[in-house]
Amino acid sequence: MHYDTALRAYTAKRIEEIDSADILVGVPCYNNESTIVHVIQMITHGLAKHYGGRRSVIFIADGGSTDDTREAAKEFQIKPWQEKIVSIYRGPAGKGTALRSVFEAAARLNVSVCAMVDSDLRSITADWVQYLLDPVLEKGYQFVAPVYVRHKYDGTITNNIVYNLTRALYGKRIRQPIGGDFAISRDVAKFYSEQDVWLTDVARFGIDIWMTTSAITQGFRICQSNLGVKIHDVKDPGQHLGPMFRQVLSALFSLMERYESYWKSVRGSETLEIFGFEGAPEPEPVKVNLDLLVDLFKTGYQQLSPLWRDIFDEDSFKQISQTACMDAKDFHLPTESWVKILYELAATYRHWTVNRDKLVDMMTPLYYARVASFVRQSRDMSSREAEELVEEQALRFEEQKEYLIKIWDEKSAMAARSEPSAKIECPVINCEDVAQRHSPL
Repeated sequence: MHYDTALRAYTAKRIEEIDSADILVGVPCYNNESTIVHVIQMITHGLAKHYGGRRSVIFIADGGSTDDTREAAKEFQIKPWQEKIVSIYRGPAGKGTALRSVFEAAARLNVSVCAMVDSDLRSITADWVQYLLDPVLEKGYQFVAPVYVRHKYDGTITNNIVYNLTRALYGKRIRQPIGGDFAISRDVAKFYSEQDVWLTDVARFGIDIWMTTSAITQGFRICQSNLGVKIHDVKDPGQHLGPMFRQVLSALFSLMERYESYWKSVRGSETLEIFGFEGAPEPEPVKVNLDLLVDLFKTGYQQLSPLWRDIFDEDSFKQISQTACMDAKDFHLPTESWVKILYELAATYRHWTVNRDKLVDMMTPLYYARVASFVRQSRDMSSREAEELVEEQALRFEEQKEYLIKIWDEKSAMAARSEPSAKIECPVINCEDVAQRHSPL
C-alpha cells in the first residue's frame, strides 16, 4: 500500500499548532521503554544547555510499540519552553518509515536543523545535541555523520562491509555511514521527505546508508562529529543481525545501480572535517561467540557451496573452500579474498532481477566468516589497534576498485546477451539450531 505521508492526522494537526521551530530532534523507536526516558532526558537537557533561546521540538516516532515506550515518552516532563510530539507513524514497519515522519515534520516546521538519535542509547549525553547540531548551525554543513569510540566487535556490518564500500565507491571517509545518529539541514530534510523510496528497504534498516549515499551524491556539504563512546543494545552478529544485514546490503547494492555513473568516476578517498568530542575513553566490551560464527559459516558452506561456485570466480571459491576446512583457532579469510567476494556479489546483484533477497541471504554465512576472521586476528588487540586493521581493509577496497568495475561491466555484458538465472533455491540455514549447539547448558 502506498502512503503519501508518514504522519497521522493527529500528528499533522499538532505540527500545525506548533507552526514553526528552529530545531527538531527525532527519535525513532520500537519497544524501547528501558532507554527512551534517558534519551529524551539528555535531549531536553542538551537543548536547554546549548540552545535555550531557540524554539525546539522533540519528535518521538514510534513503530507501534507493544511495551510502554510511548507512555514513558509522554509522561516524561521536558523543559516548559520546549515542545514534544509522541506519534505512531504511518507506513511499512521499520526505522526508515519512522525517519520519514521525522523528515516530514522537520520540513513542515521549516526548522534550521534536524537531528536524529537512536532510542536504545545508554551513553548519550546532553552534549551530543551540540556535537550534532553545531556543525549545521555554526559551520554551514548540511549533513553530519557520527564518529564513535566503539569496541572492536561493535558495528561488524559497518567495519567489514559498509565503511569499505562507501569509502571505495564514493570517495568519502565516512567512518559510520549507518551510525544511526545524524544531523541534517532544512534543505536536506526537505529533499529526503520528497523522495519516493518508502516501499523499499529504505523504509527499514536501509535508511541510514540511503541517507549517507544520497547526501554524497547530491553534493551536500558533509562533515563528521565525534560523539565519544557509543553504548547501546549491542547484538551478537552470529545471532541477531540477519534482517539488518539483508536490508542494509540490499539498499547498498541498489544504490550502486542507481549511482553507477557517479561511483565509476571516483578514485581514492578524502577525509572529512571532524567536530565534537575530544578524547579517547575506553568503550564497553562486546562479547562475540567465535565458535558460533565459524559453525554458521560451515553450515552455510555445506548448503550453499554449489551456488557459490556459480557466482564467485575460481580463486574466490577456492579460498572459501579452504577456509571451510579450518578450525576456529586457525580460522582466516584473507582480506584480499573478502574484497573480491564482496565486489563479485555486488556485480551479480546488478543483473539479478528477481530473488534478490535470496542472493543476499547467500552472502550471510560469508559475512560470518569474515567477522570470525577479524575476531581471531584482533583477539589480543585493543580497540584502537583493531581500528588500524579496519583502515587497512578499507584501503584494500580502494586499491581493488578497478576489479569491481571490470567484473561489473563483464557481468552486465553477459546479462545483456542472455537471460540471467531468475530463480535461486536457497536452503534455509536455521541459525537458532546452530546457536543452540553453542549455548551453555
